[in-house]
Amino acid sequence: MMNKTKLALGIATVTLTVAGAMVSQQAVAGTRAQHHATESALVSKVDVLEAQLRAMQDEMSAIRAASGQGADSAKVQELDAWMQEHKNQPDRPKDNMVFFRGAYARNDQRPIATTSNGTGGDCLIAGAIGCESSDKDGWAFGAGFDFSLDDNLFGLMNNTEVLAELMFDYNEFGKFQGNVTGVTNGVPGSSSTTTQSQLRLTAAPKIKFLKGSKLRPWIIPAGFTLNVMSPPSQVNTISHLMPAIHFGGGVDYNIWKNIYVGADVRYNWALNKLDGTNVNGFTAGGSLGIGF
Repeated sequence: MMNKTKLALGIATVTLTVAGAMVSQQAVAGTRAQHHATESALVSKVDVLEAQLRAMQDEMSAIRAASGQGADSAKVQELDAWMQEHKNQPDRPKDNMVFFRGAYARNDQRPIATTSNGTGGDCLIAGAIGCESSDKDGWAFGAGFDFSLDDNLFGLMNNTEVLAELMFDYNEFGKFQGNVTGVTNGVPGSSSTTTQSQLRLTAAPKIKFLKGSKLRPWIIPAGFTLNVMSPPSQVNTISHLMPAIHFGGGVDYNIWKNIYVGADVRYNWALNKLDGTNVNGFTAGGSLGIGF
């Protein structure tokens, strides 16, 4: 009886051991399966996120490429439109200009007075005889340069250009004959014939209207002129300098490309005379200019 009991207990023990082992194996297998399932799920999620990131990167690259092509295309179109506009436009006149001018000149008075036995006045030398004055009328020739400073009168008036003018012109008023050596011991000296000439150096502001049009009127409100007289009188045969105020007005016309023709009237006014020599007078003439 005892043997049967021991046998039964042994069989039961073996059975429990086998059952526990089987349960442990099943538990381990279940855990492993669950772990593998979790890993698979994580791998799938990572793959999905990576695919989405790649898709977003591709989309951003496509957007950048499209925007870059659009900007480049817009720039190309803008440049092409600008080239076509300037290609179809005629040559624009230049603002700066060099010009050459010829004119009729007339002084308010004869530069040198006549003798007392002539037409009134004297030759500035007591006892001078046979003295003849130079003329009021003469001619002038010169050249000048205009430099553009502003396009709208310093903000006061649109299309009104301000320029600085530098000009020189040579004026001649004929010849005069007189006793330039005076009278010695009651005997008049020898007479001589001399050309009355005058050189003017002018610096003045010039206001030119209607910028952009072919016809450009202009004025010089007031400028500075330095007159070089040769000779200034019959007493003094050396050259003298005489300052004066310069006024003027005229018009320029653009005839072709950068070629201009012009007409003007100018007046020079000095506050006094130099050794009795008059420098007040006007010139009226025409000019040929080249813009640059």
